[in-house]
Amino acid sequence: MDTVPLILGLESSCDDTAAALLRGRDVLSSVVMGQNNLHAAYGGVVPEIAARAHAERLDICVEQALDEAGVTLAQLDAVAVTAGPGLIGGVLSGVMLAKGLATGLGKPLIGVNHLAGHALTPRLTDGLSYPYLMLLVSGGHCQFLIVRGPRDFTRLGGTIDDAPGEAFDKTARILGLPQPGGPSVEAEAQKGDEKRFRFPRPLLDREGCDLSFSGLKTAILRQRDSLIAVQGGLTTQDRADICAGFQAAVRDVLMEKTRRAIAAYLDETPEQPALAVAGGVAANQMLRAGLETVCRQAGLTFTAPPLRLCTDNAAMIAYAGGELLALGLTDDMSLAARPRWPLDKNAAPLVGSGKKGAKA
Repeated sequence: MDTVPLILGLESSCDDTAAALLRGRDVLSSVVMGQNNLHAAYGGVVPEIAARAHAERLDICVEQALDEAGVTLAQLDAVAVTAGPGLIGGVLSGVMLAKGLATGLGKPLIGVNHLAGHALTPRLTDGLSYPYLMLLVSGGHCQFLIVRGPRDFTRLGGTIDDAPGEAFDKTARILGLPQPGGPSVEAEAQKGDEKRFRFPRPLLDREGCDLSFSGLKTAILRQRDSLIAVQGGLTTQDRADICAGFQAAVRDVLMEKTRRAIAAYLDETPEQPALAVAGGVAANQMLRAGLETVCRQAGLTFTAPPLRLCTDNAAMIAYAGGELLALGLTDDMSLAARPRWPLDKNAAPLVGSGKKGAKA
């Protein structure tokens, strides 16, 4: 009999419905059903549509994950589920299914913080040792965290308004580029001159690791309107140069704030200092190169999980659940779906909320 628990993970906090089977760090299956086609006409995620899609797809995801892993429900040792933060309708769908499965199977139920799932992903993919520095950077959240355990996090700073991924999406929308905005803006930026337009680097004049990208988005809008007023429209080169300038501004802000976060993290004198980056924005090659440079200069190992595990998925939830299970940290049927759930309970609330609301 295998002594490593077989864990089913469920994720439904925003617009991806996911299920995965893990045994330790071995991902047996990972199924993710996106909803881009359902929300494309609205320019963003519609909570009611997302919740309905989760309710319709979660059982299908579970069946597919079981089939791909070649296991049955009876073989499960535990059920882990995102219990927050996120869009409450979607979170509730996942929690209710997890409760039903755990009760029917007589197996432990484990509620997982969605952000903890992201933060622990480098341990799943690279076996990082505690403590390490984590930068969560995506459409819905952006935080610097010192990760010391599955429920032990210290937030050094985060976005007070728009998250970087949200700023990419809004920039794409301003310039008439397709969604999701991250890949679209990055592709345009590769054809542009980042020095033509000098956009602001928000909060670099303020101490600490907090970030802000709302003003940068506004600067993009004003530059677009200025060019249109003078020329009567935007050329393809104008669009590429704006994207390049915007991306360079985001890179410079993240690099400087990361330097500050590293300085605070190194005060703990970790034996194996490392920075891990997770979230969809980590796929941007320019931003990633900038962060790698900062780590090299500071003597830290740089880790970025593969993109399929950076964006929302259930493998990270199953893995986080496994770490909690090993510590005997399980839940009962009183587990509640939570729209907000800070990782660092001692940190002051961040001012902004981002497009995914509670995820920030």
